[in-house]
Amino acid sequence: MNNPEFLGNGDKVAIVAPARKISRDEIDAAVCWLQKTGFTPVFDDSLFESDNQFAGNDRHRARLINNYLRDDEIKALWCARGGYGSVRIIDDFDVAAFLEKPKWIVGYSDVTVFHGKIQSLGFQSIHGTMPINVKNCDIKSLNSLYDALTGKKLSYTIPSSTMNIPGKAEGELVGGNLSVLYSMLASDSFPNTNGKILFIEDLDEYLYHIDRMMMALQRAGALDNIVGLVVGGLTDMHDNAVPFGKTAEEIVLEHVQHRGYPVCFGFPAGHQNLNCALRLGSNITLSVASSVTLQFQ
Repeated sequence: MNNPEFLGNGDKVAIVAPARKISRDEIDAAVCWLQKTGFTPVFDDSLFESDNQFAGNDRHRARLINNYLRDDEIKALWCARGGYGSVRIIDDFDVAAFLEKPKWIVGYSDVTVFHGKIQSLGFQSIHGTMPINVKNCDIKSLNSLYDALTGKKLSYTIPSSTMNIPGKAEGELVGGNLSVLYSMLASDSFPNTNGKILFIEDLDEYLYHIDRMMMALQRAGALDNIVGLVVGGLTDMHDNAVPFGKTAEEIVLEHVQHRGYPVCFGFPAGHQNLNCALRLGSNITLSVASSVTLQFQ
């Protein structure tokens, strides 16, 4: 897939809120980080609108994003936080403006909706930490985000999990939050997984929900023709009074263990302090052996 223009010193990064509302003090650390790294943060008071749990009503949030898409000086849109709400405005995303001047869309969790849309247009986007996380996230998360934005080669090597399925695969990396991917099934925002390496992560779900979502992906054929699977954080999972009987990782493994492609568990991305940036839509090489390597091309 094509990549938007990489960023250089002084380039402008707009902070946007496509979902849950955000306050000024919650982005202060991110604004400081942008300035220290040589970028120019862009936002105004419209970022802090409130409509119950949302950062303003749907029309307001979509208009703010589209205004930045139409601004030639903006090189990236950094989503302030997740929560819920991106799906409510994705159909108002100004595709023509994006295609005329593609920009990096950055975020994770609920931002998965935008990643899917961007990949459907043939462009890369960045799954990475968000402004609300900057105060407490691991410095490696920010360093990797800087590298992703500026076009540096991304390469990660991590210890291998005993649950991994060894092998090697090459393909475009797509995916994001499992719950959001599940909500996108049968829409034009759901990524084409054929011949791709799929990445998933999730937070705060019941174990049977993880099974339900994996079943849905399986029944939709989304797991049939991928060439590899990267599983990020599956954190803060819940069980019922009557135990489901498997961990979240074991549930995922049950659905893919006989498919013949490499599977990596425990990749440091998702709802956790160490959230390594991933250029979704980029070609990668996944090698799962005594250690795991993700090499971005």
